[in-house]
Amino acid sequence: MNQRARLRALASALTRKSTPALLVTHLPDVRYLTGFTGSNAALVVLAGSRVSARLFTDGRYTAQAKQEVSSATVRIAPRSALAEACAYAAQHATVCGFDRTQTTVATLATMRTAARKAGADGNFFKPFDGAVVALRVVKDEEEAAIMRRAAAMTGDLYEGLLSWIEAGMRERDVAAELEHRARLAGAEGMSFETIVAAGERSSHPHARATDATLQPGDLVTLDFGIVLDGYCSDMTRTFALGFGGGTIPPRLRARWAEQREVFEAVLAAQTAAVRAVRRGVTCGEVDEAARSVLTELGWAKYFTHSTGHGVGLEIHEGPRVAKAQSQRLESGMVITIEPGVYLPGRFGVRIEDTVRVTDDGAEVLTPVHKGWLEL
Repeated sequence: MNQRARLRALASALTRKSTPALLVTHLPDVRYLTGFTGSNAALVVLAGSRVSARLFTDGRYTAQAKQEVSSATVRIAPRSALAEACAYAAQHATVCGFDRTQTTVATLATMRTAARKAGADGNFFKPFDGAVVALRVVKDEEEAAIMRRAAAMTGDLYEGLLSWIEAGMRERDVAAELEHRARLAGAEGMSFETIVAAGERSSHPHARATDATLQPGDLVTLDFGIVLDGYCSDMTRTFALGFGGGTIPPRLRARWAEQREVFEAVLAAQTAAVRAVRRGVTCGEVDEAARSVLTELGWAKYFTHSTGHGVGLEIHEGPRVAKAQSQRLESGMVITIEPGVYLPGRFGVRIEDTVRVTDDGAEVLTPVHKGWLEL
């Protein structure tokens, strides 16, 4: 990863905004700029045409920081890494930006106290939100390559699990098996808590896996992702549990037909939204592409969340693909497309792909079968 180029771009942005320094404390931002993966870090970046950045951490990471960080000078703080970073900023700048979206009130008070002890006044810290996020939102080729690998592993895990799943299993057993296989395949961990939701519970968009069992006739929603080299994947598929080759029981025929109807509607909406993705299109237009299909088919009122979100070092990052969002897509952005329909107390369907924005369309990173499937 070319962290030095990223720091140079950030320093240039600070110069344009007449901000002499920036304090970075959000760990995914720190990792993006320096490669450091420890759990305690504060980074000070000074404005200017040359890279001038200092990373503060504690003694647990002496060897690790030396191995991982080459774009910034490393300082092992004997006490508080954050306090030392603030003091350093106060000694080298008259004003220092910080990201309010990643800073608690208590942390800001600590920052101000440390800067004041180093001679700064009460106005030393000023809001400078989203500076690193603006860089992170477009993935370079190296990032894209990692995310393709992560997505490919995700697809392989899903397809491998299908031959193992059967009626009578608990949701939590399916989640545990998937996560075990992910670790064995080389994943660092899961992007988020794996969602396995069967039957009525599939009507809960973010249902946790429980002791509920998978039953013939159920729709099952499986939403998961893995972390590979720090980058997240994200994919959702909904499939049906059949009846072992037998006929559909009369009492389930109407529900089975409705489940299929809703599934095809969501698939059409998801396909339309993927087709809408390209450089220059607004996030709101992509959302509307999905929503308009569901409106036409009569299911839009049951689509209760946004169409998608950015993915990268974090499972949820910019941009937000939602109604009326005016941000335009740029080539290299990686986003999810995940419309869903949820009928309370009955069942739900969600289908999700992760895609990379290109000049003339979308590169689908999760090209796994997503049509109607009966196990």
